[in-house]
Amino acid sequence: MAPTIASVHTSSDFPAATSVVIIGGGIIGLTAALALSERGIPVVVLEKGRVAGEQSSRNLGWIRKTSRHAADVPMALAADRLWAGMAERVGGDVGYRQSGIMFLARTAEQLAVHEAWLKSVESLSLDSQLLSPRQIDSRVPGGKGEWAGGIYTASDGRAEPTLASSAIARVAMAKGAVIVEHCAVRTLSMTGGKVSGVVTERGEIRCDQVLLAGGMWSRRFLGNLGVSLPTLPLICSVLRTATMEGPTEIAVGAPDFSFRKHRDGGFIVTQRGALDAPLTLDHLLIGSRYLGALRGQRQLLRISLGKHFVNDLSLPRRWGADKRSPFERVRTMDPPANARINDEARRNLAAAWPVFEGARVEAAWAGMIDITPDSNPVIGAVPGVPGLTIASGFSGHGFGTSPAAGQLAADLLSGEVPLIDPAPYRFERFL
Repeated sequence: MAPTIASVHTSSDFPAATSVVIIGGGIIGLTAALALSERGIPVVVLEKGRVAGEQSSRNLGWIRKTSRHAADVPMALAADRLWAGMAERVGGDVGYRQSGIMFLARTAEQLAVHEAWLKSVESLSLDSQLLSPRQIDSRVPGGKGEWAGGIYTASDGRAEPTLASSAIARVAMAKGAVIVEHCAVRTLSMTGGKVSGVVTERGEIRCDQVLLAGGMWSRRFLGNLGVSLPTLPLICSVLRTATMEGPTEIAVGAPDFSFRKHRDGGFIVTQRGALDAPLTLDHLLIGSRYLGALRGQRQLLRISLGKHFVNDLSLPRRWGADKRSPFERVRTMDPPANARINDEARRNLAAAWPVFEGARVEAAWAGMIDITPDSNPVIGAVPGVPGLTIASGFSGHGFGTSPAAGQLAADLLSGEVPLIDPAPYRFERFL
């Protein structure tokens, strides 16, 4: 069952023309729309289903710098600053708490990975620090796990996915953005070799520029234009406990579980060492690009060939502007939670912190993540399609960096000085 999202009253109609059309009403598209509307730039957001109906409301809500690629840390730092001011910016609670994130290691080899990461970012002046087992126990009391050590970043935090996107959407609309749900974009209109609009299931909107923020759907949209965006799907299963007394406000990630406090007093829990990896045709087409990542993460993946392969194969990869698109056939990707993986998470967590032995599961869900070969997003112009910019492929990190990622996309669209150096996110690195 998908999480319940705070309601948003969107528009039923859209204008005949605007400056920017954003394809996708997830948190990246919404933060970009907010940044553009604050600058007085007309923008229309078109969402095939509901605002934040997919991964933007199903993620864990972690906002972290810890363990990010060094080149990606500047965006995480910028996101920290923007999250800290988000409640005031949107005039409402988004659940943001700078409560810290801790990653634990059971073995010396696992701890060495954290040590290597800390060394790789030593020039960035982060507040991350290695922890001894005694320091872990003092920050997260009541544990029975045997840890080799850990790494902790006090300035990391969390926000609530079911609140944040809705609050951002509401204030963007108040500042002039138009958001339309249940309106899929089929393709682009081109004039003189440049984007001049989008064709939706309800008709055409003329525009000067388009931002594609379609998450896992961006690859299929671009494929219809003859552009290959390398992303593959992974599914993360999640559970939420009922209200309970827990050991800490710090979000904790161990090799085979994670937990963080939820705003209602329960905890969001996952089996951090297990992700479903349903095979698709794309694995045959672009899977070789992921061999490097697979060597280091194969043990995390529960690879399967089944219903998802058939469902994916049934969706067209080429269609015309006058034809029903895949985005109209599947309004919301809603994979079932893997009960076996969630049960593993509960057992592993309870073995480490016995206070969770009696935890009652109140809800469970799953979300599909779009993964790039280097686990960094693509933010920038799409080669060969003038007027089209993309912000996709966030590889499970999109929520945490969304305020900065959306603003960076808005900077590129509006010609402003970029918030951060966009070079690490250029599409061309995959060509």
